Amino acid sequence: QVHLVESGGGSVQAGGSLRLSCAAPEFSSEFYGLGWFRQAPGKEREGVACIIMSDGKTDMADSVKDRFTISRGSAKNTVYLQMNNLKPEDTAIYYCGSDRADHRGWGMPGVSSCEFDFWNEGTQVTVSS
Repeated sequence: QVHLVESGGGSVQAGGSLRLSCAAPEFSSEFYGLGWFRQAPGKEREGVACIIMSDGKTDMADSVKDRFTISRGSAKNTVYLQMNNLKPEDTAIYYCGSDRADHRGWGMPGVSSCEFDFWNEGTQVTVSS
């Protein structure tokens, strides 16, 4: 059973920064990938970022790749999403998702390296102009 613990959402003005974290401290194995997708009201889900846990290779959506960075933490199964120069269009619920190689997952538009098979309840990110 996967339990993803996410933190770091909130409200910020345009141009500001937020850092999301996601951890699965109780998961005994290593994920193939961890990352985030987001969904804004009335819009489809959109992949944001994914990192391959074995080698740190990243996959970023074009809409965020010059502003956001995904990285692995020193603790097992921990990842961070550093979001800089936030824009109002980044406002959405951000979901941390896992890609387990032996589970069927779903791809998200914008990020092709991960297929998320599990995700948490998400955290709200609101950017005001």
